[in-house]
Parts: sequence; structure tokens; C-alpha cells
Amino acid sequence: MSVFEQLGAFGGGAAGYIVPFLFVLTIVVFFHELGHFLVARWCGVKVTAFSIGFGPEIVGFNDRYGTRWKLSAIPLGGYVKFLGDENAASVPDHEAANAMSEEERKVSFVHKPVSSRAAVVAAGPIANFILAILIFAGVFMIAGKQTTTARVDAIQDGSAAQAAGFKSGDLVLSINGSKIASFADMQRVVSISAGEKLTVEVDRGGEKVLLTAVPQMREVKDNFGNLHRLGVLGISRSMAPGDIRTETMGPLAALSAGAQETWFVVDRTLSYIGGIFAGRESADQLGGPIRIAQVSGQVATAGFVALLHLTAVLSVSIGLLNLFPIPLLDGGHLLFYAVEAIRGRPLSERAQEVGFRIGLAIVLMLMIFATFNDILHLATS
Repeated sequence: MSVFEQLGAFGGGAAGYIVPFLFVLTIVVFFHELGHFLVARWCGVKVTAFSIGFGPEIVGFNDRYGTRWKLSAIPLGGYVKFLGDENAASVPDHEAANAMSEEERKVSFVHKPVSSRAAVVAAGPIANFILAILIFAGVFMIAGKQTTTARVDAIQDGSAAQAAGFKSGDLVLSINGSKIASFADMQRVVSISAGEKLTVEVDRGGEKVLLTAVPQMREVKDNFGNLHRLGVLGISRSMAPGDIRTETMGPLAALSAGAQETWFVVDRTLSYIGGIFAGRESADQLGGPIRIAQVSGQVATAGFVALLHLTAVLSVSIGLLNLFPIPLLDGGHLLFYAVEAIRGRPLSERAQEVGFRIGLAIVLMLMIFATFNDILHLATS
């Protein structure tokens, strides 16, 4: 029994979800805010607060640079507040900025060049991507990377694979010209290609054969009973000893594999969001804090390595989400800075205020929608 399972048993089950959730979210939030903090310091910006969580402070201390490091009551995020910010979302306080002394202006965020402000803002999401790469790389170095060759074992009756002419023993070499090195590689391509025509090259007894397959959209249960809608061919992998291997990796190979894994999460996320707008995907798969807590608790029962993997995936997701051009998010700030760089001057205070209000409305609607999905998911699971 893992430590998280023991906590769950002790706390009537609640701790089995809350503790892994806080572990995962705290690491991701801390590194995101640390990215902002380090680049701000590098750019000469005074940081007045570094908080994990929102709301009332639980515990904290001041460092020698005057930054208040604190743990706050609501553990659903965090923030870094700079001199010249009106609030935790880095909305500029123009009245206070105009009243600053010359010394304060030198270390004020709002008075820094647009390039410096953009670097500080972009550093948060970039830190999330770096964290994910390092976690994936660390897991590959310590536990190795287990892969299964893309060899077909059994074929389901009435499946897309049967219609395409797959046979037991076929070894998939490529899909649409992209090399397939493992069964997982094939699953990743197929899962996001429901209804799309795929050209699959297989090795059949030493002979290369081209097949055309159209994955079917199906609801698939994961190991914890959660339903996911994915494209499937209807084949199972070969579990023969020669088709399963564990690859040990050195630091450089692990970092490369970690970067590839991170890019896959980015690509899959963007494909899913694009599928929602195109009508190919359902938005009910979007989850919020409740779903993250549930998944964290479930994954924790599989072990610490699995929880680290979830941490990396969540780190990528939060980094990517923050880059969306929505005011209040990092991407919204970067959008404003891009406009400022093009115009040669910032947007008017009124325009920024309207933008932040629109951004707040969008963020609140997304939170409400995600929470509704979470509650619906719990009620039907």
C-alpha cells in the first residue's frame, strides 16, 4: 500500500484525493510562479509577494529583498506580485505608478521596457514546460522507458482494423508517412484520428503492405474506470517477450525523450481544443479542480512515479492554458505587450480595463463550465 493509500484509509478516503491533489498542484504552481520571480529579479523588478494559493495568508516570511513569501488559504493557484501591480493578476495600478519616486520607478514592473515585461510574463509558462521535460526525463532515467512493439496480436470482429485488412502478426511501420516505433506511438496517432483516413504501412512476414484504415470513435475506460472518447482500430498489442523491452536512458537521451513527451501533450491538447471548435470533440471532457483531485487520487494508488507523470502532464497543460491570449492570463498580457510594441505606446487605461474585465468574465465562465463538468462526471461515474 502506497503512502497516499494509507492516508486515504486513515482519512476516510478524502485524504487519498486531497493530499495527491495538493502535491501535484503545489509543485506545478510553485515552478510557474518561480519562473516569473527569477526573470523579474534578473530584469531588476522588485517582487513584493510570492504566494502559493489565494486569500488570507496562513504562514509566511520576508526575505532580505523585501519579498513576502507566503502560503495562502485557497490552494487553487498562486501569484507573484510586482511593485506597480494593483492586484495578484498583475493588473497595473496606474495611479500608484504615476506617483512613484524615481528610485521606485527603476524597480517598478510597469516602468520596465516592454521586452522585459514580456520576458517576465512568458517565464511562467516556459518554467512549466521545463518542469515537465525534467520530470519526464527523470522518470525515464530512473525507471527506464518500457515500450511494446507495434505488432498486432488479436483483431476485434467488426472493427476498423478488420475492415482495413489487418492480420495477426502485422508490425506497423508508419502511419501517413510518420515512423511508428512502438504500440504507444500508434495509439497516439489513432486516438486523435477518429473518422480520418489513415495510410498504414505494415511488415507482414518480411513484406511491406499498405493498408487504409479509418479509426472508429469509441468510449474507452481507463484503469480507474474513467470514460474517454478516443479513436480506435480495434486491435490488441502483442505481449510476446520479444515485443516488450525496457530502454534505460542517459541524461541527454532522457531529456530528448522528455521534450518529445512534452510536445506530445501540447499537440494532443491543441488537437482536442481544435476538435471542440470543429465539432469533432465534446467539451464535456474539460475538467476543473474536482476532476484533477479525483485523477490525482486515482493515479497516486498506482505509485509515486505515476503521480510524477501526472504532475508533468498538468504542468504542460497549465503552461499552455496560460499562453492563451485571454486578458488576466499570461497570454493576455503578452497580447497587450505585442500591441504596445507595434504601436510604440501601451493601450489606453480604459482599453486595458475593458480587456481585463472581458478576460475575467471568460475565465469565470470557463471555471464554472469545468466545475459543472466535474460534478456531472462524479454524478454519472
